[in-house]
Amino acid sequence: MFVLFGERFTEQGGKKEYLISLAIRLSTAILSTHILRKIIKKTNWLKFAFNKILVLFIVGVTVTSLFLFYGANAIEHVTKFSYDNFIRQQRLEKAKIAEKKAGLESVAYYKSSPLKDSLTIKTITEIKKSTNWYKNNKGEWQYEDRSDLAGVYQVFILIGLWLLIYIVYHYVEKVRKDQIDRLNLEKNIKDLELKTIKSHINPHFIFNSLNSIRALVDENPTRARSAITELSNILRSSMQAEKAETVTLEKELNIVKDYLALEQMRFEERLKIELDIDEDTLDQQVPPMMLQTLVENAIKHGISQQVNGGMVKVISDFKDNNLELLVQNTGQLLLKSVNSEGGFGIKSTEDRLNLIYQGKASFSIKNLTDNIVESKITMPVIV
Repeated sequence: MFVLFGERFTEQGGKKEYLISLAIRLSTAILSTHILRKIIKKTNWLKFAFNKILVLFIVGVTVTSLFLFYGANAIEHVTKFSYDNFIRQQRLEKAKIAEKKAGLESVAYYKSSPLKDSLTIKTITEIKKSTNWYKNNKGEWQYEDRSDLAGVYQVFILIGLWLLIYIVYHYVEKVRKDQIDRLNLEKNIKDLELKTIKSHINPHFIFNSLNSIRALVDENPTRARSAITELSNILRSSMQAEKAETVTLEKELNIVKDYLALEQMRFEERLKIELDIDEDTLDQQVPPMMLQTLVENAIKHGISQQVNGGMVKVISDFKDNNLELLVQNTGQLLLKSVNSEGGFGIKSTEDRLNLIYQGKASFSIKNLTDNIVESKITMPVIV
């Protein structure tokens, strides 16, 4: 577009028209590319496959180029500030002068007649070639506009180059940002895992378990040995949790069962345990010690607060192509317990799920009934 304008500016005069027309086209270019950029951001092209990006690139360049070229022409036509019209008039005057100079002003050379000699044909051809003006069979001056196709072609190239540079630049930025995010993600996961693992090794739980085991040593040595094994399994899993991002649900449930078995020694008849596990879910991968944390919170903030104890129920199932893990317990959800440090660990659980599943998993906790609290984790099924 600007190359075409540069060539026309070499013609005589029209500086005012040229500058106004240039401003119109520049404003239209800014508007059209701004709209295209907005569409690119809204549709998030960079997440599409290459073939789809290519199609959208061609469509975007074509539509934007046509809008820019013909939109600018329409504005010029309405405002009457058209450098093209000025050039046409300049060339018409040039054509008339050339016709007069060749002595054809009073000759009806424009009519179809075999009387035209080769010199006359050459002259009118030169006039048409240099000015784009010619006379039709009625002797009326006609303008042959050959600039539209060339103008659209030039605008098409300019918009195509602009969009290509724009996409490449943002693609490189995206790759760079993804690399930084990946490094930050790895660091955050390690930091979060370390904090989570430390929080799993609850001193009060260990001391309570050891006291319960000590009481069983004389009364029930067999159960005491089993309890030591259960406690050992929990501690071992806590220490090994940082080595794996996920473990099978079956392995996680084994830790939960060991934990519940130890807590039942303390609460005895006050703790009732229910497991509703879909066997097809046992092979699914879950974050280590996450389900155990929910069960621990259910006992700490639910069962232990009830004079008569209560029930803890663990459920696993598939729903809408997701794995659902639910922990239900007797009690009432209190806002101060949720927000307190070391409470239900909502923030820690949500952060961990977001880091691992990138927003595709969720965690919620609510009062299911007046006396039942439900914690639910939803995560994508891993085939």
